[in-house]
Amino acid sequence: MGWEGLGKGYDSAPSHRKKHSRIVQGEYFNWTADQQGTIIGAYFWCYPLTSLIGGMASERWGPRYVILITTLISGILTALSPFAARLGYVALIVVRFLLGCAGGFTYPALHVLVARWAPPSEKGKFVSAMMGGTLGIVATWSLTGPLMEKFGWASAFYVPAGLSFIWCGFWWYLVADTPNEHPRISTAEKKYITDALGDKVKKSKGLPPFKSICTSFPFLAMVILHYGNLWGLYFIMTVGPKFVSSVLDFELQAAGVISALPYLARLLLATIFGSLGDCILSRKMMSTTTIRKFFCLFSHIIPGILLVLMVYTGCSTALSVTIITMSMGFNGAATLTNLQNHQDLAPNYAGTLYGIANSIGSTAGFFTPMITAYFTRNGNTFEQWRPVFFIGASVYIVSAIFFILFGTGNIQPWNFINDDKAEDDKTKPSDLKDMGDDSKNGNLKDSKEISLNVTRT
Repeated sequence: MGWEGLGKGYDSAPSHRKKHSRIVQGEYFNWTADQQGTIIGAYFWCYPLTSLIGGMASERWGPRYVILITTLISGILTALSPFAARLGYVALIVVRFLLGCAGGFTYPALHVLVARWAPPSEKGKFVSAMMGGTLGIVATWSLTGPLMEKFGWASAFYVPAGLSFIWCGFWWYLVADTPNEHPRISTAEKKYITDALGDKVKKSKGLPPFKSICTSFPFLAMVILHYGNLWGLYFIMTVGPKFVSSVLDFELQAAGVISALPYLARLLLATIFGSLGDCILSRKMMSTTTIRKFFCLFSHIIPGILLVLMVYTGCSTALSVTIITMSMGFNGAATLTNLQNHQDLAPNYAGTLYGIANSIGSTAGFFTPMITAYFTRNGNTFEQWRPVFFIGASVYIVSAIFFILFGTGNIQPWNFINDDKAEDDKTKPSDLKDMGDDSKNGNLKDSKEISLNVTRT
């Protein structure tokens, strides 16, 4: 929402930088570099915690209202940002902190919505649609520049806030927590979705089975894979441009459309990979577990290899930008690996699992800059940058190898932890089951019998 412009375009930058900044309506914010960093970083102070809470809140009260309320709050806070900036940087820090608190709920809640609406053979397309946040980044970058030129810097906050309010109206009208609660869905579509999901997903009012979750080895494998993914993304988004800037003397973020290419590549390939995975699953060409493991090659291993190649590109800016774009693009396959595996393990608690993994994974954003600073503290030569990229690539690749060895796409017994405890022990889940199996049957009226007694079939 224009934070870089607010922090850098109107600050007390040194004279050699200030002459390149735009002066809009004569307003300056006399903030030091440390204060600017604190303002930007305040968003992430509480984000891991609310990411952890967001899944549980959505499972208990429904993702529709969780997302609606937090988006409304985010829109209000965005609209208040110019006023807070004029009050002082402390006020703006508070606003940014609260924005992060609200933002942490979004993705876990969306995963709860996907678990309740998406048939197993179509989840790839649903999860890839969540890459719309990438499109939002690109659109905001493109929108804020002209707005600031014509209407002043504050419009870069007012307009996105207004669009958020409009979006909330559409969300309230179009979205429901489950197919059974939607007032305008056709009977045929409702039956198709509910039959495909069977009994795997229920509205839960209780706490998730944390003991079972935390002692689940498949869940640990998913968390490690997700951590590797976020490590790679933070690395590419922060270290990649810094390398191009420091070593190759090219400002990627100031290069207009070029700076958007990695994000657009990830959005495009995520859509392609998601559709491809759904096609493979619906045609029974691979099991869910095989799909999750095979596409780690594209989401983690190839991007890791490309990171290693970065330090052997010489002084070719075009080649470096191409590799960054390709690495981000191939990572779009994460829609079939870590971004979907928690849906396989326990769709009843998909939001909780994603929230835990995302909360842990967000710590990668703290470590990657620290590692970069340590190895480049004495200069910015290729030799000093080489271990930085080797470490980044290693985390990417090792996390994928761990998941390939120990991960699974099978539903876990503790997904059914809230089933009627008065039932006989024989009706409790006795084995693991592939999430894609039920969607392959023509008639799923007895899907509960199938999923709980799979070893008998």
